[in-house]
Amino acid sequence: MIEPSPYEEKIWLKSYDDHVKSELDLEIYTLVDMLKKTAQKYPDALAYDFQGSCATFREMLGYVNSFAHFLVENGVKKGDRVVINLPNLPQFIIALFGTFFAGCGASGMNFLLSPSEIQYQLKDSGAVAMITLDSFYEEQVREGIQMGGTDLKLVITTNVADVLDLEPSMKEQLIKIGKIPKGKVEPVEGIRYFIFNQILEHYPSDYSPDFFVEPDDLLLLQYTGGTTGPPKGAILTHRNLSSLIQIVNHWFEPSLDPGNNIYMSGFPFFHLAGLQFCLQTVAQACGQILVPDPRDTNYMISKMKEYEGRIALMYNVPTLYMMLLNNRKFKKVDVSSVEGYISGAAPFPSKNIREFEAIVGNGKLVEAYGMTEASPGVTMNPYLGTKKIGTVGVPFPNTEVKIVDVSDRSKIVPLGEPGEIAIRGPQIFSGYWNKPEETQNALQDGWFYSGDVGIMDEDGYLTIVDRTKDMINVSGYKVFSVEVDDKMNKHPAIELCATVGVPDPKRPGSEYVKLYCQLKKGHSASEEMKEDILNYAVENLAKYKIPKEIELVEQLPLTTVGKVDKKVLRKK
Repeated sequence: MIEPSPYEEKIWLKSYDDHVKSELDLEIYTLVDMLKKTAQKYPDALAYDFQGSCATFREMLGYVNSFAHFLVENGVKKGDRVVINLPNLPQFIIALFGTFFAGCGASGMNFLLSPSEIQYQLKDSGAVAMITLDSFYEEQVREGIQMGGTDLKLVITTNVADVLDLEPSMKEQLIKIGKIPKGKVEPVEGIRYFIFNQILEHYPSDYSPDFFVEPDDLLLLQYTGGTTGPPKGAILTHRNLSSLIQIVNHWFEPSLDPGNNIYMSGFPFFHLAGLQFCLQTVAQACGQILVPDPRDTNYMISKMKEYEGRIALMYNVPTLYMMLLNNRKFKKVDVSSVEGYISGAAPFPSKNIREFEAIVGNGKLVEAYGMTEASPGVTMNPYLGTKKIGTVGVPFPNTEVKIVDVSDRSKIVPLGEPGEIAIRGPQIFSGYWNKPEETQNALQDGWFYSGDVGIMDEDGYLTIVDRTKDMINVSGYKVFSVEVDDKMNKHPAIELCATVGVPDPKRPGSEYVKLYCQLKKGHSASEEMKEDILNYAVENLAKYKIPKEIELVEQLPLTTVGKVDKKVLRKK
């Protein structure tokens, strides 16, 4: 008789908080139902606060209805995709749920993308509609649309000032002096243009479109990078997200106070960690403080003061927590109401965790692990129980994790040994959009093979010991060196190049991009050449992918099969 593996026995169950069940009887519902339920039970509770401009759940539902009616009445059909290219503004939440209410799938777009990257996502997703800031449109989006090859029919533009509770003359003055960016919207032939505020004024708000949305309908087409090739669209359904939302609700059950609690996060909504936290907040009928610029720690601290005694959870990357800690005003805020500081998307060095908890309280930092394909939650340290610093906690209820041999997925590795992390659960995506080979490689026999390398200990706690080898973590953003290498190899003076991540001394747990270049014959190494290569990067890459350091070398190290040996470069 074959003994079951520790992973089959779910050894992590013994580490659960007392209130956490191993398996939940999950309800099957859509996120359309979720918002309607919240608005019905807590109509006057705060839904969001942006720069003092607030809305209740009743008001938010009205705005969502208007946006959904606009999409339907302008030819957007069930199952179509809508791209949202916005910072964390009320318009993002309204467009997001409006897209759901119209039976469509939303695709958040990183607003730091270059025009060619914008064009790629529009084309690959087949999006028919897009909402963006007018300033983004003028700077990057219009050029991306002009490249052609997309199915885009509708473009909605908006401005930060649209939702500010200010007199029109004050808004105009702030735009005039540059405090609020404003862009010129020059139309592209064949596309119809609309203004966000006019949509809210002219379309019905007191009832929702008559659409039957089902749990297995497309909810999100969330783009994620890969070690090879361009970004892939992960297909996530209402069932995927509603399952994880229920699981996380259960994990934090003792802290729930629907209609009263306030949550705050600096994660951008185009990143699934930030988007899921936004959806979680709506599910829990909590108010969320919108933070469009997480680097503005003074603003975050001012809101923490304003809502003292009500903020229950925060969710950020480690670097933002450290930025808060380095702001002397943070230490003067009463944070006794904050029951948990969730941390994800990047490792949080143990030394820095202890520094942070010395201010906010021991055991308050809760590290988690996930990825886009998992909606995005997989593991988390217990909310109340033992938190093992340096680990990302234990698998959630209804979630299975096993560690397999990196070179042979059929072999389970023993506890304490590294291997590829495989995950199974209701939150796991159904595949990559229009990419059957990548889907087949990632999803096998009901398991998702993450490409991440981890170790599980005897108590079921998971430690991430490696990432997909070519991935660079820039303040929580995933930069895949293959993608950067591919772009930069097209520079006319470059024979061969390779990108690696270098630890960023200014941001613990983060890296910056370093580019090694081997030049073609006839081109000599010089500061002018470095400058030319840098300018090329600025023109062709998103801001966070641009190399911070460029080194020109005579010969790049190669492996025996002729590939660039990045291990050697990393050691340098």
